[in-house]
Amino acid sequence: MTNQPVDVRGILGFDPFAPEFHTDPYAHYRKLRTGGPLQRTPGGLWLSPSFEVCSRILRDSRFGHGDGTDVPASATSARPPRRVRSFLVLDPPEHTRLRRLVSRAFTARLVERLRPRVESLVDDLLAGLHGEVDLIAALAHPLPVIVISEMLGVPTADQDRFTAWSDALARGLDPDFLVPDDELERRDRARAEFGAYFRELAARRRASPGDDLLSALVAIEELSEDDLLATCILLLVAGHETTVNLIANGTLALLRSPDQLAWFRANPGSASTAVEELLRYDPPVQLSARVALEDAEVAGQLIRRGEAVMLLLGAANRDPEIFTDPDRLDLTRWVDESPRHLAFGQGIHFCLGAPLARVEGQIALTALVRRGISPVPDGLRYRYRDNLILRGLAELPVRLS
Repeated sequence: MTNQPVDVRGILGFDPFAPEFHTDPYAHYRKLRTGGPLQRTPGGLWLSPSFEVCSRILRDSRFGHGDGTDVPASATSARPPRRVRSFLVLDPPEHTRLRRLVSRAFTARLVERLRPRVESLVDDLLAGLHGEVDLIAALAHPLPVIVISEMLGVPTADQDRFTAWSDALARGLDPDFLVPDDELERRDRARAEFGAYFRELAARRRASPGDDLLSALVAIEELSEDDLLATCILLLVAGHETTVNLIANGTLALLRSPDQLAWFRANPGSASTAVEELLRYDPPVQLSARVALEDAEVAGQLIRRGEAVMLLLGAANRDPEIFTDPDRLDLTRWVDESPRHLAFGQGIHFCLGAPLARVEGQIALTALVRRGISPVPDGLRYRYRDNLILRGLAELPVRLS
């Protein structure tokens, strides 16, 4: 089956695939903000560029993911709904049950144990690189796929397959009605191949457990095979794609702000606060959606049960009501206060992999700054991917000294 033609601008209120939007969505968000904290698009979709509204809805139990059909009727696809969804898009009590089970195997202690390994991987990936290199291919892309593969116990020889699956599955995070049919087919094929691979690998881990995340997950008797596979797909996409974008978007932001790059170079011990500002400034995840599970009044507007709200996290992270001079990158912004941004969401769906993304971002960006990263001689050149939910670069040539 094929997607029905839809008026994307009419549904969303803007065209997310326009070249100027990809290059600078924040200019559009500034214009959108003049319409108020909560707006209704011509297609019947609610959207918000407001930090306070986005934060409230993310934490409000009256909003969730519903049955997964969280788009206006005019945007529905003829494709059948997905049969198995990860806990990322489930509501309580199923979300609570599955997240609690997975959290037992995905602990902060496990992530901290990975820090020396991540440092070693970054050193290995950058070793011998000088002059012009594509940051995406050289570091941002391979680093997180190696880390999440090793966490899950995937043999080194199979890690290239993970890269291809991750690329296809990441585009599949966008609403079906916004994804071309050939990419939907690619996503579904990747999901089937990934499922078959992990069924076999999980069976081997049950028979002979190792010291890896997959062995820990298969040991959880309450986790069904479908839930296990959905969780592994989530860990692959969330553990890989968001970190690729954090490293790439963060590097580009630093290259565009030489004064901040110089400050980072002079203060390498401030990587944790620097990464929090980079996450606020150009977050890997630009938006999230919620459905009203019951009638709810928000910002003076009545959102009816079943209506969808698009939360523009990228806009919320630059809300002038919350942040001073929000369009300026300021790596000292969080030196004396706790970071406040929505890059990892909030509430019960707060990103489970946030600690891992932070560790990888801190180590990778510190290493790049230490190496003396700079734009290529003919100036900054880069190309964005077509994804809507995940904002990231397809290529970023840089110079390493």
